[in-house]
Amino acid sequence: MSKTPLVLKTDFPDLKLVGRGKVRDIYDLGDKLLIVTTDRISAFDVIMNEGIPDKGYVLTQISNFWFRAMQGIIPNHLITTETRHLPRSCVKYSDVLEGRFMLVRKARPLPAECIVRGYLSGSGWKDYKATGAICGIGLPAG
Repeated sequence: MSKTPLVLKTDFPDLKLVGRGKVRDIYDLGDKLLIVTTDRISAFDVIMNEGIPDKGYVLTQISNFWFRAMQGIIPNHLITTETRHLPRSCVKYSDVLEGRFMLVRKARPLPAECIVRGYLSGSGWKDYKATGAICGIGLPAG
């Protein structure tokens, strides 16, 4: 896991902050972006004052896994998640960035959201109870 304390917000004064979302802070590095995943919590589009230690680390590792797994199927913007490949302007922030950043190419975003849960809820649960399937894909009982 991460060696850093709870990270609720990044503040890198010599980098250009271009966005602060519910969980991620985005810095413009010219032809690339630095996306930093914090430990912020949001629920129903509200950012809470508390955080979850290492949440940013875990979310970054999940994203990295899927970008790497899918890279032969569909191109993506990921360049690296390794601090040894950080641009010189970011090296001094390595301690905070370790395990919780993605250096990416600038690209036009695909407006899609994926929510990962450890349980079924909402319409997925309703469909499963009624049919034993979600989106037409049969699932085991229980």
